[in-house]
Amino acid sequence: MAEEPVKVLYCGVCTLPVEYCEFGKTLKQCKKWLKENHPKEYNNLYNSDAPTSSLSKEREEEISKSLAKMQLKEERKQERELRKLKQEKIIVKRIPRTKHKNVIAVCNLEQFDVDMKKLAKKFASKFATGASVSKNLETKDEIIIQGDVGEEVEEYLQDMLKKKGLDSVKIEFIEEKRYLRRK
Repeated sequence: MAEEPVKVLYCGVCTLPVEYCEFGKTLKQCKKWLKENHPKEYNNLYNSDAPTSSLSKEREEEISKSLAKMQLKEERKQERELRKLKQEKIIVKRIPRTKHKNVIAVCNLEQFDVDMKKLAKKFASKFATGASVSKNLETKDEIIIQGDVGEEVEEYLQDMLKKKGLDSVKIEFIEEKRYLRRK
């Protein structure tokens, strides 16, 4: 008879098999995910009293200390990055063109891991206008949207950031003035 294939449970956080999460950098998040999604497997892995290891006790303690140190370092790094992201702000500018026409420029999105081209395409289809990614004077990417849709863009960005868990990111709306020449 043919043997059944082995079914491996992969972690939803670090994508390693759940038995190897303890060797990764995100053990706390992995344990939380496993406890919520697979409590039986969590009890099998983390609530057993007898460690099954062939390593010497000193070597095992040394490895666990270094892993704990690495995991703590990674957690602190992630917290710093999250705090830095929350201090950033997105700038939405209304720039006047000829007569009563305007374009909207959205800057500082690259810090939030947003695919600018996909977002420009989303804006173009959502607002039925032209939208493209271009470089501004500081050689940073920005999205240019034709038409006066500044408030709608601002609302969409707020919803997008809420989904990512970045509620406290500020969106600044700026109106540039066009200077008219007098004859």
